[in-house]
Amino acid sequence: MNRSRGTLSELLAPVAAPLERMRAILAAQVAEDSAAVRDMTGHVERFHGKQLRGALVLLTGEATGNTTDEHAAVAAIVEMIHLATLVHDDILDGAEVRRRVACVNQRWNNQVAVLLGDFLYARAFALSTQLSSRLCSQLLAETTRVLCVGEIEQSTRRYDFDMSAVSYESIAAAKTASLYAAACELGARYPGGNVELGKRMASAGRNLGLAFQIIDDCLDLTASEDEIGKSVGTDVEDGKLTLPVLYTYGSADERTRAAMRDVYTRPDIEGRRARLFETVDLARGLARAEARAEELVEEALGWLAPLPPSPARTALESVFHFVVTRRQ
Repeated sequence: MNRSRGTLSELLAPVAAPLERMRAILAAQVAEDSAAVRDMTGHVERFHGKQLRGALVLLTGEATGNTTDEHAAVAAIVEMIHLATLVHDDILDGAEVRRRVACVNQRWNNQVAVLLGDFLYARAFALSTQLSSRLCSQLLAETTRVLCVGEIEQSTRRYDFDMSAVSYESIAAAKTASLYAAACELGARYPGGNVELGKRMASAGRNLGLAFQIIDDCLDLTASEDEIGKSVGTDVEDGKLTLPVLYTYGSADERTRAAMRDVYTRPDIEGRRARLFETVDLARGLARAEARAEELVEEALGWLAPLPPSPARTALESVFHFVVTRRQ
């Protein structure tokens, strides 16, 4: 696989100007008279990070020749939905740090974090109703339903060592990849253009989002908090079976499997991630998971084949490669 070169901000140069418009819209939308809300939204602004999903709206619009004056607003809506999911995910994961600052649930509490996530969802959908086309509202409402179903499915499959790789990918496709798919589809279709091209770009985005989640799961096992700027080891602590662990478990003997189950389920264990590495060699499972992520990105790149050559298409391809080479 060809590797991306440069930082993500360098890769996004073809949409630098609309990204700035997206950020201005986002800042305006989360502005609030309440000092308490301003304190929280100011804190959450430090979570923005890569803003990859919003960038995908803009890059896909440019690469397909479909850019409109409203694409920056569509990208801001996608980013607000993503921010809402981050706030809620940190509650579900019991995470403490994101982007090297305290998570909302840690600085305040779970109740406040739930309300802030709801606030962000409300602002996103309020803005979507002001656009000239209903496509953004309709597609993102359905996407939000799908990602909530994915999170519920994941929560009910904790400690399920019998879960297949196919089931894992189905859940990850819902809870993570669905928003990537929507971002790419909206970029290519909004306000109501070529349906076939939009679906093709959605397929590319879905593959990309699934690869992103797999790499995220690998980093949760292997990276340090300093490297990626957020809490690590939360999947093991929370009983979530991710692809590298499922691969490892599937090829292990019964004695090793029993030991792995023990690491996840015994109530008196501290530092479960470290204990898991002491119990079993995860190297092959991690390698298989990373190979699967690369396979998904190669398939995603195939969906871009009909796009004409352009700086935006080149940037889009580089961003796809970036997802599987990132360390944060």
